[in-house]
Amino acid sequence: MDSKIAKADEKVQKLISRKRIKSDEDRKVGSEIFDKITLETLYKLANQGYVDVLNGAISTGKEANVLKGITKDNSIVAVKIYRIATSDFKKMNYYIDGDPRFNIKSKNKRQTIYAWVMKEFKNLKRLYSAGVTVPKPIISANNVLLIEFIGDELGNPAQTVKNQPPKDPEDFFNKLLAQVKLFVNEARLVHGDLSNFNILNKDETPVIIDVSQSVVLDNPIAKELLERDIKTLVNEYKKLGVNTSYDEVYEYISPKFL
Repeated sequence: MDSKIAKADEKVQKLISRKRIKSDEDRKVGSEIFDKITLETLYKLANQGYVDVLNGAISTGKEANVLKGITKDNSIVAVKIYRIATSDFKKMNYYIDGDPRFNIKSKNKRQTIYAWVMKEFKNLKRLYSAGVTVPKPIISANNVLLIEFIGDELGNPAQTVKNQPPKDPEDFFNKLLAQVKLFVNEARLVHGDLSNFNILNKDETPVIIDVSQSVVLDNPIAKELLERDIKTLVNEYKKLGVNTSYDEVYEYISPKFL
């Protein structure tokens, strides 16, 4: 291991080991997600003051792990690290192709991951500026994305609606539809994978997450993705007892371009 990598690895090990919030989740952080470039990226972000301590897992998935990061002023951020080895590059290219913001000629896997992370960062900035309830984006670098932590002051992350259904499903659904309308009509994006797995229940308020696959409205697949999102939401909230229909939701959300 060269000196630059060794230095980065030493720094990240300190980031991981210096615990400031303790819970069972903290012990789930594993070194398997930290390859050489990820180590260097985290080292750079730490030196720039964006994160001081890595403090356990928020969520784990096939393509990315989300960790709790603690800053020097003891605030919490979410650190999303995309895995190079296990990501679905065919799927990523499907959602990137047709997006005028990206022109990726190379099929290099690492470059695809970097574009994917930048895409999520740009989508979050666009959504946040439009007033959509999404985590505030902080910075992206290579395969690492730092965003606002959605949870309580003790470091407990908000749960997905799938794991924590709303107490009043109809009220929650109405709040969600208002956010989706902003998502489509003000941010001019379509989520593309919207379901209760990608919506957090933060104090009975919906927070939309995982927007890396979201596409701009003039993308050729936008209409198909919007129709799929609406069908999924209608089916899920009907199961929760909400009286709704595809046509009703489509009429409320659909932008004028369709």
